[in-house]
Formats: sequence, C-alpha cells, structure tokens
Amino acid sequence: MINQTLVQYFHWYYNDELKLWKKVSAEAKTLKEIGITGVWLPPAYKSTEGDNSVGYDCYDLYDLGEFDQKNSVPTKYGTKEEYLQAIKNLHEQQIMVIADVVFNHKAGADELEKVPVKRVNTDNRSEFTSDTFEIEAWTKFTFPGRKGKYSEFIWDKSCFSGIDWAEDLQETAIFSIQNEYGDGWEDVPSDEMGNYDYLMFNDIEFRNEAVREELKRWGEWYHETCGMGGFRLDAVKHISPRYLKEWLDHMKAKFDKDFFIVAENWILDDVNKLRSYVDLTERRMQLFDSMLHHNFYQAGQQGDGYDMSKIFVDTLVESHPQLSVTFIDNHDSQPLQSLEAYVDFWFRPLAYALILLREQGIPCIFYPDLYGAKYIDKDTEGNDADVELIGVPQLDVMIRTRRDAAHGLQREYFDHPNCIGWTREGSAENENSGVAVVLSNGEEGTKHMEMGGGHAGKTFVDALGYSAEEVTVNEDGWADFFCAAGSVSIWILKAE
Repeated sequence: MINQTLVQYFHWYYNDELKLWKKVSAEAKTLKEIGITGVWLPPAYKSTEGDNSVGYDCYDLYDLGEFDQKNSVPTKYGTKEEYLQAIKNLHEQQIMVIADVVFNHKAGADELEKVPVKRVNTDNRSEFTSDTFEIEAWTKFTFPGRKGKYSEFIWDKSCFSGIDWAEDLQETAIFSIQNEYGDGWEDVPSDEMGNYDYLMFNDIEFRNEAVREELKRWGEWYHETCGMGGFRLDAVKHISPRYLKEWLDHMKAKFDKDFFIVAENWILDDVNKLRSYVDLTERRMQLFDSMLHHNFYQAGQQGDGYDMSKIFVDTLVESHPQLSVTFIDNHDSQPLQSLEAYVDFWFRPLAYALILLREQGIPCIFYPDLYGAKYIDKDTEGNDADVELIGVPQLDVMIRTRRDAAHGLQREYFDHPNCIGWTREGSAENENSGVAVVLSNGEEGTKHMEMGGGHAGKTFVDALGYSAEEVTVNEDGWADFFCAAGSVSIWILKAE
C-alpha cells in the first residue's frame, strides 16, 4: 500500500534565485526519494503583474508564459516550456502534478465598457445601496498579445456579476453588474457578509452558458497540453457549486479519468460548514482541513495549556478521513499574509507527526518547511518586516517514515491532555513497517502502547535521533515508548 504525501511547492513570497519551474525540475528526483507522491504547483497562467505575480490575480488562463502580455513573456515562475519540462520531470518520477485552478475571478482587463450596476453594502452583499446607474469599468478581455491562439473567446461585461472599480468615478466599491442573468448574486455556499459570491476583481458570472462552455474548453486544452493528474480549486465557497460539479463531471467524462481534486474552502469557525460542502458537492472532491490547521495554531499558542487529547475534535479529518487533505500552513496563513495564523515553530514537528504518521487524511507539506524562506513585506502597521521561516528539522525523515513504516492497524492513546500517542502495527505488504509515536506539549512523556504480537521481542529506535535509548516490545506485544518535553519521538524497527 502506498501512502500519499503531497507538497505545496511554493509560498506567497517565493524568491529563490532559481525560478520555480526550474527548481521543480531539479528537485523532482529528490522529492521522489523522500516519499513525495504529489506536487501542488501554483497558478501557471499570466496574471496582472506579468512576471511579478503569485498568480491568483489571473488574467489569461491560456498564457502559460508563452505570450508577451502584462509586460512579460514568462510568469513569475518561468516560461511555458519550463513549466512543461517540470511536469515531465515529475511524471518521470511517478509524482502526480496538481494544477491550481482559479475560477472565481479575472483581473487586468484590456478595455473599458459602459456597465449598468448597483452599489452594494460591503458588509452585507445582499443589500443594494443605490438604484441602477452606469459606470465605465474594465470588463473586456481581448488578450491582444495572444491574438486568438487556442481560443478566440472574448470576455465582456456579460461574463461578470460584479466588479470593484469604476474608472470614470475613480471609485473603489463593490458594484453588482445588472445583466440578463439576474440583478443579484449567484447562490454560493458561504452566507458570510449576506452572500459571499463577490470576493475580488471581476467576479465570473457562471449563469452565462457561454462562460461555462469556455471554461470547459479551457480545461480540456489545459489537460491535453500539460497532462496533470489533479486540480486544486481556489476559493470554492465563493463559486457556484453547481458549476464546479458540472466542470468536474465534464473533465472526468472527456478524459475517462478520475482526477485528484482538492478544494480550498477556508473555514475556521464551524466544521459543519466543511461537512456540508462535502454533501453539497456529493463527495466529488477532497477538502483542505482548515479547522485542523486552526487547532494546530491554537495548540502552538497555548503551549501546555492546550488539551492534546482533543486536537482532532471538530475537524474534517475526524468525520471524513477519506476526503481530508491535512496541512500545517499554506500561502494564505504564512506571516504577513491576510489570513496569517502561522503555527509556532516549536509545535510544527508535533503537528507534522500528527498528519504524516496516522492513517486518516492525506497530508500536504508546506514549501518553507522543507526549504526555509526569507522575505520582506509590510506588516499591519505599514512598516517593512523581515521574515525568516526555518525548515522543520527531520521533516524528510518523517516523510520517509510515513512511506516505509506508517502502515497497518492503528491504535490510539489520546488519554492525557499533554501527552498522546498511537501505534501502527505494520503490514505484510510493507516489509519492516510499524511505528509508535509519542508527543508531549508539556513535560517528558511515556506511553504504554500495544504494537501487536508480531513485534514481540523486536527492538525499536527513535527515527528522529532525539533519544539514544532502545525500546524492546514484550511477549504480549506491548512496550513503554517515550519522548522529551515539548517534543515528539517516532519509534521504528531497529535496522538489523
């Protein structure tokens, strides 16, 4: 049995000397060696700032760093040729590629149009604060640099339901576009702010059949061009779930393929919103477990005051283990970002043990935890802030241990607020598998845990090297496993 392990292969401030697509190509073999099975790559298409954009302000979905648009040919991450080479190198290592899909909005239009709109209450998007009037807005996308290659579709005001800038008024606000598809927003999963259909930029109008068909054509072209194995869907709580189901079903039928799908539905206050989305989309996709991330953040903040026995309570992985992608942090929660809630460094190794070495969920590693990161941005006060994120010690060992040892029956010992543990018995298909994990957010801890009779008399050592001692399993299959204070130990079979 193969344990899937994903990596988010970027962060918001990626600034390494080597452009990302070239870095992916160079690192593909190493990723395979440590046990990575899937790589989530950032949006690969041209965005509003050309080669200086993370990619979520997407302009032209068909420009993968091929055309001179937005003042550059390459994207921030490189050229189309380099992107395709990176995918090829990953595929040669049997690593799945997960492409980022941004369907909620477009940005950086080429031409102005006169657009009928109503002003909207920013705090309650369901409330109009004006009658219909006309503004000049950037709503026409002609992609002059591409000149109709791959698609001649022109996006105009009928393709959008809202916008946030009136050029003639020089005004930033939320404007609901009044079109033939209705005078209000679409039905979306989130009722935050009354209706959270509108998020940013030019909000795509999925009630327009021409838009729906164009995005299907793009999906076909994208897969035929790149051959990715899965998609990460951005900002799904702002998008019509009816259309996402339609698009996914179309792609599955077109290519007769079960794509790996993971969606971002950023929820921190109520796990039932995640669970409801699973039902709403009829289990077509995995979801990132943002509630578990929130628990990790709280645990890091509270230290030994956090009840570790409840770390999985009110999370998606607790109720839907087969549909959960677990993670510690991502590009939105890293320092200086709008959703900043970075898990304290001391707790990160414990959190990684909790997602990597258990049966439930598919873990996703964050790029800085493998490679580190340094960057500068403005803090909330508007001052320059220097950030250095240090890689998590022994993370590669944990990933390898997941691949090699974390198999078989799982026994849990979540019976203490500060010290918890579990064992995986191992399996016949995975030679020398079996692992015992103990972690503590307080004093040094010990757990009397069962490994199973098949391990009687066998010796276990700490894969992380934090303890030089050895543990021998008794004739009944039990042993005392331990860890240092505020730390984690991962016990694996001693090599013969």
